[in-house]
Amino acid sequence: MNILYHSLDLFFMVFHASLVVFNLLGWIWKKTRLANLITLTLTGASWTLLGIFYGPGYCPLTDWHFRILEQLGKTNLPNSYMRYLVQRLFHVDFPATLVDRATLIAFLIALGLSLYFNIRKMKN
Repeated sequence: MNILYHSLDLFFMVFHASLVVFNLLGWIWKKTRLANLITLTLTGASWTLLGIFYGPGYCPLTDWHFRILEQLGKTNLPNSYMRYLVQRLFHVDFPATLVDRATLIAFLIALGLSLYFNIRKMKN
């Protein structure tokens, strides 16, 4: 069973980190702009709409990954996946407020750019 949890941990690390990168940069390439807007919209909806029921910034991927990590004996996990990702990949522990603000700012910039390029395409 332990190998299953380690495999799922690896899957979530790769998948969730890739989704974060795609959310931030997917607006750059014409072929991925619509998909990028969709993933950004789903991310924002999760953070806000699901956040009404589960707490602000709720993400099911984070919830599932953290449950797996708990099965692997990990404790004291941070409240945000981005903070966890920075800690795990770079072994740096930034303050939660800094990570949360940087995450929101980066998200809003990516969303703005994605909206701009998708709307511009619709007008042409």
